[in-house]
Amino acid sequence: MDKEWGLFLFLVLLLCQKSNTESQTSCPYRCQCFNAVQVLCADGGITSLPRNMSKQVKHFIIINSPVVYLFSHTLEESPQLTKLIFMDNALKSIHSQAFEHLTELQELEISGNALLQTLLLGTFSKQENLTELQLNFNGLKTVLPGMFDSLKQLETLKMKGNIISDLPAFLFLNLHNLRVLDLSINKLEAVKRETFSGLARLETLKINSNLIGNLTADTFHNMSQLIELHLQGNKISELPDDVFSVLTELKVLNLRGNLLTTFSDKLFGFKASNLKELNLKGNRLTELSPLSRLTSLTDLILSSNQLSELPGDVFRNLTALENLDLSENQLTSLPELIFMDLYGIKSIHLNKNNLSKVDANLFEDQVLIQQIYLSDNQLENLPRGLLDPFAIQHTMRLHGNPWRCDCHMWYLHDWVLRNSQDIEMLDRMLCESPSFLRRRPVVSIDKHQLVCRVPQDATPDLSGCSIETSLDTVIVKCKVDKCSPLTVKVQLQDDGGSIDALVFKKEPEYHQCGNETVTESPIE
Repeated sequence: MDKEWGLFLFLVLLLCQKSNTESQTSCPYRCQCFNAVQVLCADGGITSLPRNMSKQVKHFIIINSPVVYLFSHTLEESPQLTKLIFMDNALKSIHSQAFEHLTELQELEISGNALLQTLLLGTFSKQENLTELQLNFNGLKTVLPGMFDSLKQLETLKMKGNIISDLPAFLFLNLHNLRVLDLSINKLEAVKRETFSGLARLETLKINSNLIGNLTADTFHNMSQLIELHLQGNKISELPDDVFSVLTELKVLNLRGNLLTTFSDKLFGFKASNLKELNLKGNRLTELSPLSRLTSLTDLILSSNQLSELPGDVFRNLTALENLDLSENQLTSLPELIFMDLYGIKSIHLNKNNLSKVDANLFEDQVLIQQIYLSDNQLENLPRGLLDPFAIQHTMRLHGNPWRCDCHMWYLHDWVLRNSQDIEMLDRMLCESPSFLRRRPVVSIDKHQLVCRVPQDATPDLSGCSIETSLDTVIVKCKVDKCSPLTVKVQLQDDGGSIDALVFKKEPEYHQCGNETVTESPIE
């Protein structure tokens, strides 16, 4: 048995050695072959593309090579390739017939070639099986009409990071299966309404960080199946009514970093929209109309705008809303019922506004809240009961406000002590006034220090009181009403600022009260 087992191991080792030898023999010079299917040539190891590759090779990847030209015959001996990647090379020119023999190609990427400024018509004429084409971060200035006409199976087309300034009309007309289109980080100044004609099955369109200045209702003609639309970082200053009305399947709309001053649900037509994510961060919004048609919306980002007020019904019917970001605006107050019926909301960001007060019922319906930011506003106090509805553990931010630490802060002070583990940056939640507590963390204050000074014009009548002293004893005598409650608090503050408080409470003598004549008795 031992001899047979030893013979078996010897045969296995012999076969492995033979396989490795064959693999090394068939692998192109200065390239790596991790298996029979994949060949990787990287790090400048080749100056021209290898020839006579094994017919088993399906994936050919060339990275960081000095290859400058692709000739018509360069790849003619590898018609079996299904995946071809040229990344970060020195390509300047590609012959119009360079890929003519690669009829089985499914994925093609030519990216990171800064000197590649144009592609000749017919370059992709034989790639009818191609499903993914990436032309990112090259030096492409123009795209010729008809360039993609033969790519009828194409699902993904990415051309981001070029310097394309114009797109021909009907460029994507035959791309009926296209799902993802990325034109971001180019130099587009305008988009013709015919440009996207034929993209009925498109799922994701990105044309962010260009110079697009306007859109019309016809811009998205024939794109009814679009799921994601990214328009961030452009110069869009206005949107006509119904501009998104044909995008009935749209789930994500990103308009971040444009020049919009107003926004309303009229942009989506008269039907309820299926939109789930809306990003309007970093525009110039001063006005926001009701969004009641966006009934499926779960994420709404309105941060970094110029909103100073909001209508009370702006979020009405947004019952699916989970995350709302209103941070970095100029809000001074909020309508009492602005969050009414938003039962499923998980986070509300109101930080970095100018809120000086909030209504006690503002969060009445937000029992499932997980995150609420009120930091960096102008709040001096919070009304009693504001934070009581929250039923589950949550994260709160309250720092960066000018908290007034007096008797009106008892509710908030008690809440902070009970929920200190849920408050982020608690040590930065500081008292702004009165002066003897200024810059003290609220959590470090004892409740008896939260006092209110009596205004001079509201000083009670102390004519019935007298003060007597005897050595180190001070005696205060006052005549009081037997039928009225009275609390006397004496505070003793030492040189270090520590305060000791003595409290005396007198309850009414109800058995002696009624219609009888009230008598007075002294209290020491």
